[in-house]
Amino acid sequence: MSTASKKWMVIINPTSGNGASKRKWPKIKALLEHHGFDFDFAFTEYSEHSKKFVQTSLNQNITHIICVGGDGTLHNIVNGIFSQEKVPTSQIYVGVIPIGTGNDWVKTHNIPNNIEQAIKIIKKGHVIQQDIGKIVFEDEEKGTVYFNNLAGVGFDGFVVSKVKSYKSLGAIAYLFGALISLFQFNNFNSTVILNSDEVSGKTLMILVGLCKYSGGGMQLTSNPNPFDGLLDVSIAQNLGKFEVVIVLPKLFNGKITNYKKVKTFKTDAINITITQKNKPFIQADGELIGSGNFKVSVVPKAFSFYA
Repeated sequence: MSTASKKWMVIINPTSGNGASKRKWPKIKALLEHHGFDFDFAFTEYSEHSKKFVQTSLNQNITHIICVGGDGTLHNIVNGIFSQEKVPTSQIYVGVIPIGTGNDWVKTHNIPNNIEQAIKIIKKGHVIQQDIGKIVFEDEEKGTVYFNNLAGVGFDGFVVSKVKSYKSLGAIAYLFGALISLFQFNNFNSTVILNSDEVSGKTLMILVGLCKYSGGGMQLTSNPNPFDGLLDVSIAQNLGKFEVVIVLPKLFNGKITNYKKVKTFKTDAINITITQKNKPFIQADGELIGSGNFKVSVVPKAFSFYA
């Protein structure tokens, strides 16, 4: 049986790309039919709706999924896959038609933004498996969150909280969010334990990456590799507002990790404690997931996708 002729579930986030997913769906649907895909489809109605669509599909023995949306839509599909136990995660296959604000994850894997080219990649059937990050909160009631690209706490989480108002601007929304956050965000007290190291003190942000790009093309970690079973960690310590202005361009060219107040590590697990009452935002794949103390570990080569 060819890749296209298998049964697929297509999950569309109609708000992705400032509504572009909904506008482009008739064209996408026609192209999928033209290329011989046998599929059902559904539109999400709220942020985590795709998790339910994934699990419903798996209960119907549909293990091939196409994501039509951005990084947030894919994040929720990943969490739908990893929050179930019916099917081994590596045996669930995901294709991505990227229509989002940043489209950051696809940049690492050279998945094109062109709709027909993305569909042809899925039809070709070449499957890759990458690592997944697993976030476990100290507060067990918050539940486990998985990420496929990058997670962080501090300044980057604060930026994500501001970006929603500017998504109509596309990827530049993250730059606007960063500029606004610059005047509102304050360094926080943290303790990070990883490998045999402990890093404590005033902190701007702590980033835990698997893939290369986030925040509309920012490069925030030094040597990410989604296949090596390790997290790529950057800890930016106690940067003042003027310093953030100076280093802002370095966020986009990958040179931020060379700055004197940024420490980088490779590890398979990290424990992050916020040692102050007011806890900064945590984001995963550009989605706000809460606040508090948490641990991150790696689930090696557990996510299968077409690239």
